[in-house]
Amino acid sequence: MDQRLVGRSGLSVSRVGLGTMTWGRDTGPEEAAAQLVAFADAGGTLVDTADVYAGGDAERLLGRLLRDSVPRAEMVVATKAVLTPRGPRSRNASRRSLLSALDASLSRLGVDEIDLWQLHAFDPEVPLEETLAAVDDAVSSGRVLYAGVCNYSGWQLAAAGVWQHAAPGRTPVVSAQVEYSLLARDAEREVLAAAEHVGAGVLAWSPLGRGVLTGKYRTGIPADSRAATPHFADFVHPYLDERCRRVVESVTTAADGLGVSPLAVALSWVRDQPGVAAAIVGARTHAQLKGILQAEELTLPMEIREALDDVSAID
Repeated sequence: MDQRLVGRSGLSVSRVGLGTMTWGRDTGPEEAAAQLVAFADAGGTLVDTADVYAGGDAERLLGRLLRDSVPRAEMVVATKAVLTPRGPRSRNASRRSLLSALDASLSRLGVDEIDLWQLHAFDPEVPLEETLAAVDDAVSSGRVLYAGVCNYSGWQLAAAGVWQHAAPGRTPVVSAQVEYSLLARDAEREVLAAAEHVGAGVLAWSPLGRGVLTGKYRTGIPADSRAATPHFADFVHPYLDERCRRVVESVTTAADGLGVSPLAVALSWVRDQPGVAAAIVGARTHAQLKGILQAEELTLPMEIREALDDVSAID
């Protein structure tokens, strides 16, 4: 698997990353181990998690596998902080909360340092300077090597990136993780331009349109799909409307013409968009991940890319 630099940094990651949002809940230890080993064997290096995934169990499981299944040194470990599922606030980017969350992540992961620490969401109640100063502290202490943001709007990303560039010694924002797929192209309005301006590489989450671009929902909702589960149904259903159906049909037509899967077409489209350092895929099972890894080698012909651009264009 090809490796890419993230933005204008020296951090190198595989152009497809492994997401762990289902680990510790829908994906058990044996399945997770099989996924991580297969991913590493395919040349994958970027594994992305968060302190809130499965209430911390995703980090614990990943940490266990980095000790028992895949050498820690072979992986680029990315995790996140800010979201607070319990308590009076849904997010907290204060110095106290961030540095406490960092120590907890390090403990759950069983590592001395995190390769890429990401601010999971923008917190309007905390001065951005305080949040970013905490990031600087995390890096200067050696607990974090690189820093990024997740789900920031264009102006939020630009503000953070420019502030960090404004004085020597501040930690650059090297990555911006955002939802990006043929069904979700809002990042093109401002986020991609902001990322380029501040030198951040884009990490595209849900590049398969929350699973809809695989074509699995064309004739209904499979009983074993995310849309059939109570905790993911609301996550998937917004992409089952008529506009998305037209995009999925176009992806399927392109896939039939190329002799590949719709998954391969959708993944290739977003992975090779300008500014994208990696597309982060989340597979519930080893079999699903195997299909993703097999599809990773496809490069779309330009005429098909342009046709998909047209059918999925945003207003």
